[in-house]
Amino acid sequence: MFKKIFSIVIVLAVAVVMNSCENADNKATEETTETPYNMAKYANFTLTTDISQLSDNQKEMLLLLFKAADLADEIFWLQNIGDKEAFLATIEDPALRQYAIINYGPWDELNNLTPFIEGYGPKPAGAEFYPPDMTKGEFNSFDDENKTSLYTLIRRNEERELTTVWYHEAYKERTDKMAALLEEAAQLADDPGFANYLNLRAVALRTDDYFESDMAWIDMKDNLIDLVIGPIENYTDGLYGYKAAHEAYILIKDVEWSEKLAKYAAFLPQLQTELPVDQAYKNEVPGFDVDLNAYDVVYYAGDCNMAGKTIAINLPNDERVQLEKGTRKLQLKNAMQAKFDKILVPISEMVITPEQRKHITFTAFFSNTMFHEVSHGMGIKNTINGKGSARKALKEKYSSIEEGKADILGLYLVTKLNEMGEFNDTDLMDNYVTFMAGIFRSVRFGASSAHGMANMLRFNYFLEKGAFSRNDDGTYAVDMDKMKAASTDLTQKILKIQGDGDYEAAANWIATDGVIKPQLQADLDKINDAGVPVDIVFTQGPEVLGLK
Repeated sequence: MFKKIFSIVIVLAVAVVMNSCENADNKATEETTETPYNMAKYANFTLTTDISQLSDNQKEMLLLLFKAADLADEIFWLQNIGDKEAFLATIEDPALRQYAIINYGPWDELNNLTPFIEGYGPKPAGAEFYPPDMTKGEFNSFDDENKTSLYTLIRRNEERELTTVWYHEAYKERTDKMAALLEEAAQLADDPGFANYLNLRAVALRTDDYFESDMAWIDMKDNLIDLVIGPIENYTDGLYGYKAAHEAYILIKDVEWSEKLAKYAAFLPQLQTELPVDQAYKNEVPGFDVDLNAYDVVYYAGDCNMAGKTIAINLPNDERVQLEKGTRKLQLKNAMQAKFDKILVPISEMVITPEQRKHITFTAFFSNTMFHEVSHGMGIKNTINGKGSARKALKEKYSSIEEGKADILGLYLVTKLNEMGEFNDTDLMDNYVTFMAGIFRSVRFGASSAHGMANMLRFNYFLEKGAFSRNDDGTYAVDMDKMKAASTDLTQKILKIQGDGDYEAAANWIATDGVIKPQLQADLDKINDAGVPVDIVFTQGPEVLGLK
């Protein structure tokens, strides 16, 4: 699922280099023919919100959280490329340097990890989590119970043998500073639950034991300010998917929108029992102390800030916490609105048949995204045949399969709730057509990412089942009845792969269908040639919020 974040001065420089990318949504750029990178693929967006309702203590606390987030960002640079300053010092072209900052390295994260700086080859699958010369055979024979931990680096000792190093030891100076900042922030927190979480997260950063702080984070209900910080997602580890990358989000709750979402949490236990799969694959009873809330995000740092930006959060990832209590599903409404307006709408005007474009709505986009995050906490976490967790059994294929599950199960949940008469925020056709358009938006990330592969698996499955048709003019039309049936069948397929821990089935499926095929690539080229942005880059920081 993860340097310093752009200061306002740097971000403004990015905006200048991008030639006012805010207004370049429908312009082609000549830059792609002259350089190995394309700044215009990112639309600029300012992350801000109304903080007038916050107390003076809360505003002071926010400044401490920004500093802690910057430290998480510095650690992620080390995990992805190594020494940030040494790397950036080799780049003379200011525009190229800013593109490298967006990508946290020399590989284009939204173009199949293509190197865009001369002298760099393919990105190491294991990033900086493993020795570059380590073979899989060597790792497999390495006898250390901590080698698959989310929170250890694999290094070589003086004898050139593999050894493990805990994150809190490898990054001690930064993690100790982060912990101290969180403890200082806890003293200013108006909400007791948030103060408790900050103190426990400080302990976790010093020990790499995140269970208690994750449990405390689940229990928070009333805090206006929220913080996600630490080693979270494992997308950057493309070798095994074991290692978590550092990141941080700073969030301000949208109380009005959050109240709209609360009612859906009550239906999740029933929906788990009614999943369209054999009983063995739904015997687990996840915790359903579920928190559905909407937020304005005001800061991204580290893994979540690299290239493609997350617009919703489902955490914690710890299966123990999920089974005992569930997860929190946080919808990042302002970032979501930016992607809808700047990317999804222009794409839909090019690839969705005119008769169905009226079904492209923000409410459908929001609900599809929300139920995607809900779905991460459902289904099955542990294999039914003794292979351990699905995450470990599927190794580096897990992230793609899990993202595929969340996408398709999310659409299934929207449909079921609609049929129950409980979800009527949209015309259900809005959700299906917006979902289809969303595939084109997400697959532009490239099929090398977990999300990209997941979208290709689903696109090719829908194609096979006739869930959509492609018109002569290059636009697509959704057949809702066939897409409903395909969604149910695909949900069954993915839950079975996870429950069986069937690595071979996952690998073969991804190799066959987790790729962009020629016709789709031609349609994506049309979108790209029109200059529709691929993602967003932020103007963000305390100054944007009026804090000093």
